[in-house]
Amino acid sequence: MKFPAIGTATLAAAAMALGLALAGSVHAQQVAQQKFEMKLAYFVGDQHAMSQWLIKWADGLEKGSGGRLTVKRFPSAQMGPTPQHYDFARTGQADVSWFLHGGTPGRFPLTEIINLPFMVGSAEIGTKVINDAELRAKYLDAEHKGIKVLLLLTHQPGGPHTTKKPIRTLDDFKGLRLRFASPTVRDLVQGLGATPVGVPPTEIAEQLQKGTLDGVFIDYGGAGIAFKLGGIVKHSTELYSYVTSFGVGMNEDFWAKLPADLKKLVTDSVTGKEKEIGEAWDALDEPGKKALMDAGGEAIKFSAADQARVRAIGAEVSEAKVKELDGKGMPARAVYDMMRGLADKHGKTSKSFWN
Repeated sequence: MKFPAIGTATLAAAAMALGLALAGSVHAQQVAQQKFEMKLAYFVGDQHAMSQWLIKWADGLEKGSGGRLTVKRFPSAQMGPTPQHYDFARTGQADVSWFLHGGTPGRFPLTEIINLPFMVGSAEIGTKVINDAELRAKYLDAEHKGIKVLLLLTHQPGGPHTTKKPIRTLDDFKGLRLRFASPTVRDLVQGLGATPVGVPPTEIAEQLQKGTLDGVFIDYGGAGIAFKLGGIVKHSTELYSYVTSFGVGMNEDFWAKLPADLKKLVTDSVTGKEKEIGEAWDALDEPGKKALMDAGGEAIKFSAADQARVRAIGAEVSEAKVKELDGKGMPARAVYDMMRGLADKHGKTSKSFWN
């Protein structure tokens, strides 16, 4: 039996196909063996609960990747000031950063709706709300241009802490200069009759000691642990009136160069962590309060009547902000309503400081 002759062109094509297949296999092996160093930037010290979560997360990535992904950490604003942390990830100075939305006021207007007064009663609820997959996909991720959002979160609710003058009634806000954490908190401070002052987190203690600030709107964990304000602030009024939002984001170019298995490792590492992260933040409330009280602080609760007045002012602030953003062509009402619905849903099964 005679077999048909195989032409030179056919042989050449077969050889080329084999060569491409071998080259592809070699390239795939090289990518699978490639190592990546991930620069992780965050603006508070390693003792903080969120820093501890990031350290645990980084360790998990290193172990899960078999050492192919290593993490170099830059805590305590080593890479630069707090307001720059979002841009560190966006520009690639950092590969991943934990950033404060309020550090760059007005840049994330829809995301910051979560910071409106009395939106959520705990970090667990807030983190479940703001990290909701549908809410993010439909509205929030688009505000985070230049990065891949890994997760969004909030701290536990906060209120005013003052150095000299205690805030025992609503009228006591008048004449005080109080630091705010975001534009929505600024509007609340102003609505309560005080003067809002913007100060980076790392300068809070210094400005309070100098007397250029009379107090600060902050959570107990931030006051007592993160920024060690024990002995500086003397009076803490427990309004639990607002949360501050944060994000953890990855540089898009860094994400793009990761092989598929490492992308999956990263994605899996931040999926379903809302309760865990929220509980870690909420757990800071008790030791944070203790640190302030042990240093001579005083905890103050408003009367039911004054609490109702504060909530009414908060509702006015919220409505004004939603109308303002709607007037600029943003879907603020839709975001607000969706967040409120999610807050009500998760509030039934999560810790709340309002109960």
